[in-house]
Amino acid sequence: MNKHHLDDQRVERMISNLLRAGVLLAAIVVIVGAVPYLALHPRTHVSYRTFQGEPDYLKTVHGVIGAAFSWNTRAVIQLGLLLLIATPIARVIFSAMAFAVEGDRMYVAFTLIVLAVLLYSLFGSFLIVS
Repeated sequence: MNKHHLDDQRVERMISNLLRAGVLLAAIVVIVGAVPYLALHPRTHVSYRTFQGEPDYLKTVHGVIGAAFSWNTRAVIQLGLLLLIATPIARVIFSAMAFAVEGDRMYVAFTLIVLAVLLYSLFGSFLIVS
């Protein structure tokens, strides 16, 4: 085996560890928020006849983080979901950096295009409306 192949395996292992850690961290954060939420609201009745959206503070990343650190259990659950969404984005960023270190400009360009599409799918509607 050549050195390049071993480097590729090392990068793949790092990416898989990044994904595994991100999903595990997100699951732990969701559980940390869900257990006390369910303990505090054991018999909450849910009405499916009228739609009740999330409070405004749970609709922005800044609001979720602030409320989560104030120990709002719903915000902690939302933070876990945000971490889950951020995991593949972190993977794409890491891949772009790995391709840049290898000097593979074509794959860096493709990876940055994928990153742009991901970020646009998350934040594009906010940019258009604003």
